[in-house]
Amino acid sequence: MKPFINVKYPSVDDLRNRAQKKMPKFAFDYLDGGCNEDINLHINRADLQKIQLMPQYLSDFEKSEMKTELFGHTYDAPFGIAPVGLQGLMWPNSTEILAEAAFKHNIPFVLSTVTTSSIERIAEITEGKAWFQLYHPAEESVKVDILNRAAAAGNDVLVILADVPTFGVRPRDTKNGLGMPPRMTLKNIVEVFKHPHWAMETLKHGIPNFQTLVPYMKKGMSLQQLAKFMDETFSGRLSEERIAKIRDQWKGKIVIKGVVNEIDAERAIKLGLDGIIVSNHGGRQLDCGESSIVPMTHLAKKYGDKIKIMVDSGLRGGPDIARAMASGAEFTFMGRSFMYGVGALGKKGGNHTITMLKKEVQQVMEQICCQETNSFPEHLIQKL
Repeated sequence: MKPFINVKYPSVDDLRNRAQKKMPKFAFDYLDGGCNEDINLHINRADLQKIQLMPQYLSDFEKSEMKTELFGHTYDAPFGIAPVGLQGLMWPNSTEILAEAAFKHNIPFVLSTVTTSSIERIAEITEGKAWFQLYHPAEESVKVDILNRAAAAGNDVLVILADVPTFGVRPRDTKNGLGMPPRMTLKNIVEVFKHPHWAMETLKHGIPNFQTLVPYMKKGMSLQQLAKFMDETFSGRLSEERIAKIRDQWKGKIVIKGVVNEIDAERAIKLGLDGIIVSNHGGRQLDCGESSIVPMTHLAKKYGDKIKIMVDSGLRGGPDIARAMASGAEFTFMGRSFMYGVGALGKKGGNHTITMLKKEVQQVMEQICCQETNSFPEHLIQKL
């Protein structure tokens, strides 16, 4: 894929502003909002922005190299696309758009169990090189079958989700009818007509559905039945026993997403997991919790030699990636930035956003004379 930049939208903020105009309000609010009063959402950004790096201008320096090794694969940049649920609701076909862009740019794409493309479809697009995130099913047979499908699709890395034992309280989504069951209110219908590009793309690609879960759903489910299905299908709280069973079945790498404290980190190491993504679900779950970068910094220092430490939540652009890497992360993930890109630019949004972020990371590395991504910590001057 040839790198592409639309010069009208040279930053994530520009993409966000454009996406807000192109997406129906219920879809943009679902993407953009946090839980409760959005406090956790905002401290994710505020704490990241406190981190400072030291520029160097008189050193002998030739070039920076963004390539980063993770789990035996060398990626072209130190960031990947985080799992996002209901992507096709926010922008039609966005899961496929982002998966293809990630594959062509050689960065990780993580498919959520509850997004709008199937394991098998994303495997076709990425030649089996995507990661898969598991929302833990209540029924053992469903869990076993989903994991077998992911393995058959070629996914080497499994991400198990720890931070959704219950769904976050999201007032905007409730007002917009995106609770369970969802409601298509008159207000939402008006929003659809006000955004014809989104509406036409939805007609083209079909009403979004939980494609990975289709084999386990009855045909022709009403909204009420869908709500009951989702409530009965998933049991989000993990336990050591549940994780141990997954570890026994899954032969590839396992990463746990949502760990934010030493107790859970030590359990992950004890259970033989390969990595941790320190995450607070983008500020969408616990409004009175810490930012993601604060516990990540502590966990990386204490456990970085025992398990791979990665981070998401709050990162938006290249400087944030650099801040997180300098604070001890071995890799970073983002969700909203890529969805803003697709919401703003449609099928070109994935390529644009990845290209833009690569340029931003490269620029920071050259400013601080950082030759390789694992050298970022050497340039940290302001610690949390």
